Amino acid sequence: VQLVESGGGLVQTGASLRLSCANSGRTFGRFSIGWFRQAPGKEREFVAHISASGTITYYADSAKGRFAISRDNALNTVYLAMNSLKPEDTAGYYCGVYIPGRGIYRNYKAYDYWGQGTQVTVSS
Repeated sequence: VQLVESGGGLVQTGASLRLSCANSGRTFGRFSIGWFRQAPGKEREFVAHISASGTITYYADSAKGRFAISRDNALNTVYLAMNSLKPEDTAGYYCGVYIPGRGIYRNYKAYDYWGQGTQVTVSS
């Protein structure tokens, strides 16, 4: 499994972005995927999680109502649509594969096969 994030950029407050998390492996549809973010000097923070089938999703309180996670298993891609962006959303955004048994979905230690990340910067 090798995940590649893309779609980040520099935007103004209130703008929208759609991040992508792509994998070239044929087994991508078997994995639950999580999006996390990390600002300099801070711990990696949970943003959203989606089950393998896409029928179950979870969000951090900071993401509810503004972000939407989805997936297209035919394209081996998970998306994170982000609306009404705020300066506090500024961070590197990472996707990872959820490993059952390692912990709760909100804990970054329950994930593996992280991508290299994509930077989101929101100016005020």
